[in-house]
Amino acid sequence: MTLNINWQAKHFVELTTDELYEALKLRVDVFVVEQTCYYPELDEKDRDSETIHLLGYDNGVLVAYLRLLAPNISYPDCVSIGRVATAQAYRGKGIGHPLMYKALELCAQSWPNIDIKIGAQEHLEKYYNQHNFIRVSDMYLEDDIPHIDMLRPS
Repeated sequence: MTLNINWQAKHFVELTTDELYEALKLRVDVFVVEQTCYYPELDEKDRDSETIHLLGYDNGVLVAYLRLLAPNISYPDCVSIGRVATAQAYRGKGIGHPLMYKALELCAQSWPNIDIKIGAQEHLEKYYNQHNFIRVSDMYLEDDIPHIDMLRPS
């Protein structure tokens, strides 16, 4: 299967109501329903004027999403990438790495020479290693899921 993903990067105020709905639905489907993790999914970080929402569409269907947070929103002096989600039907089809490449490209354009720090689910450490993230913390539980902090130096 060859995917031809249409990537769109938008700030909150640029999202249509349908795009916002689709992004939130994908996030809830993955993080709340699939992972049976009940947590406050909606936070004010989505609406921050500098937050960038990256949406990946295949034939008009949202299949991948993440958000980029400016320095000092989640971590002091670091950009953050979070809410990385791929629709269940698209996992294992090679969309995760292009999603991260696009995110890193946007980070470099928007916040050049700034480190990127993430709170990653521990089982995804090797995936993030492939994008030059290194583990910088011990495992900790976030919403009963093992996480680690990872850093990608600028």
